[in-house]
Formats: sequence, C-alpha cells, structure tokens
Amino acid sequence: MTARVILSVVGSDRPGLTQALADAVMAAGGNWLESHLSRLGGTYVGSVLVALDPARLATLEDRIRAVDASGLRVSIVPAGDTPDAQGTPLWVELVGQDRPGIVREVTAVLAELAVNIERFSTSAENSAHSGELLFRMNALVTIPQGKTTDDIQAALEAISGEIMVDFTFTPPQ
Repeated sequence: MTARVILSVVGSDRPGLTQALADAVMAAGGNWLESHLSRLGGTYVGSVLVALDPARLATLEDRIRAVDASGLRVSIVPAGDTPDAQGTPLWVELVGQDRPGIVREVTAVLAELAVNIERFSTSAENSAHSGELLFRMNALVTIPQGKTTDDIQAALEAISGEIMVDFTFTPPQ
C-alpha cells in the first residue's frame, strides 16, 4: 500500500531548498511525483506530491523538520483520493491592462458555470509598447458535462469589455 501526501512549503528563498526537500523525500523512501515550486514575492513557495510507504511517514516528518529548521516552513497533508475531474479540458489565456478585480470576475464566471480550475497562474509585467502594467492569466479548466467550450467562451467574452481584457481559448494538445 502506498500513501500520497502533499508537502506545502513556504520560506526565504535561497539556493539548495529544492534539493533539501528532495533529500528528505529520498531519505524517507518516498517518490517525488509532482510539484509546483516558485519564487513568489521574494519567497520560496510551492507544493510537492509524494508517494511513500505509510510506515515511512514518520521518517519523512523527521527529515522535513530538519529542512524546516533551516528556514523553510513545511506542512504535510494527506493527498485526496478523488479521481481526476470529468469533462472537457480547455486552456484559457487572458491578457489585459492590470487592475484590481480581474481574477474575481473571471473565477466568478467559471464557478457559476461549474467549471473546475485544474491549473491557474497569473503574472503582471510592463508592456513593451506603453510601459503600462499588463496582467496575464493562464488556466487549465475542465468544462463539466452539459456545458460546451462555446458556453465558456461566450460567458468570458461577455465580461471581456467590462474588465478590458482579451481571451484566447485552446484545447490541450
């Protein structure tokens, strides 16, 4: 039997943190399955999905405490057992002049349509042409049965003028 746990990490960024996590997982006999790690606001943040023998969980916790002592806060939580979302996958990209509320507006439309967000990333950067701050969003969503890509596209495009953004919709390859 294999247990799956998620390591949630936050701490001051410095070289060697990812290696310290990988060392802790390996020392516990775990298998690093998936991760999302980044520097966000000058801080090292992320999550790691690990599979390991449940009898080795205490070893992982001990090894993680050693990483934690070096300036990284790590929490261990059980991973869910729910199956992958059923439906049609779709990449949604957004670009527009940055302003407060864009994420709230877009996610409200998606939630109302029962669209599940599988991956979600955003960034703000200076426009090459005007120097104004541009907001970018990339999301992989799953459209539930009974809804179509056209439904999602129409609902998001209906708010695009209001929030002054452009959307691109692409089926995953």
